Amino acid sequence: MPAYDYLALEDNGRERRGTIEADTAKHARQLLRERELLPVDVDEVSASNSDGSSLNNIKFSNQRMRAVDLTLFTRQMATLLRSGIPLDETLAAIAEQTERSGVKSIIMGVRSKVLEGFTLAQAFGEFPKAFPDIYLSTVAAGEHAGQLDNVLERLADFTENRQILKQKVSNALIYPVILIIACVSIIVVMMNFVVPKIVKIYVDGDFDLPGLTTAIIAISDFTTQYIWLILAAIVTAFIIFKMMLRRTEFKRNWHLFLLKIPLIGYLIRGINTARFTRTMSIMSSSGVTILESLNLSGSVVNNLPMREAIDEVSAKVREGASIGHSLAQSKLFPPMTVHLIKSGESSGQMEEMLERAAQNQERELENTISSLLAIMQPVMILVMAGIVVTIVLAIMLPIFNLNQFVG
Repeated sequence: MPAYDYLALEDNGRERRGTIEADTAKHARQLLRERELLPVDVDEVSASNSDGSSLNNIKFSNQRMRAVDLTLFTRQMATLLRSGIPLDETLAAIAEQTERSGVKSIIMGVRSKVLEGFTLAQAFGEFPKAFPDIYLSTVAAGEHAGQLDNVLERLADFTENRQILKQKVSNALIYPVILIIACVSIIVVMMNFVVPKIVKIYVDGDFDLPGLTTAIIAISDFTTQYIWLILAAIVTAFIIFKMMLRRTEFKRNWHLFLLKIPLIGYLIRGINTARFTRTMSIMSSSGVTILESLNLSGSVVNNLPMREAIDEVSAKVREGASIGHSLAQSKLFPPMTVHLIKSGESSGQMEEMLERAAQNQERELENTISSLLAIMQPVMILVMAGIVVTIVLAIMLPIFNLNQFVG
């Protein structure tokens, strides 16, 4: 039975949005009237031609699902299916308790497709913005092997671990960014409002000012006169840089440059390696072929040279080469990860070694980020304090030399 998103009015004139199952749009409007609602707009959640092209409801198939919602949805599906509840009832139960209207629409749309005879993976495919390719391939493999509940459990762990890693990186950047913004704000305020007023007396008195004071006054004058030009230049440079990143060659060179920066390169390499190995692990355990696993795992890697290296590895594996040896030739992946993959290939325990490589990489990232935070916080405070003290000294030095000015 198809699902319809609706916009209706209550008796008091308040709008209500939601999703309802009905045979047709006319039937959906009738059901809404029976609920004492005045239907304003009723649209089918997903309607596709036999070739998969959208008919008139592209906006629904383009709906997205947040990582946290996808994780919760996957975990709930795995739990209910493992309890022996049929798939359509599982989807209905999850949709019923979902509070976010967008997520509910997606789940009801998936359920309607399942009731029409689609497989779960095909139903997910109707919402490409909500369910990534790796998700579809893994679910399809689980359905084929008859282990959908186990595969969904692994997928839930995968999405959860990926979200945790992303959250850790984001949290690690919050404090330094706040400190940098605070430092820049203090400097801008002092250089454009405080310094000009205080040093005006020195300039009007025609004193011989210390070099530090002269430099601060020059910087203050420059920023005061050209602050908007500076901001415009920064914004323009940023826009040009973003446009240049759309060019593959420029993006490749930029990503390669980032990999060569000592600390930044280590973090980028670690984050992408963790994503790659974790994805390979979940795909291998779900029965997906090694070549398809490599292709899908490469798609989650953000760094272009590393992604292209994985594509090359896939091509070499197709010709009979080993994964570990091919990865080692790229020299872009951590040696420990390469050794673990080689060990998994030689011992026939590829899935276990990929899992161990992912855990090892994630643990190293967590320790590195924790250490960086412990060092960066006091360093940023010292830098900010040093800049402020320098400005204060530049203001106070003429006062210290007051006897010389008087003489």
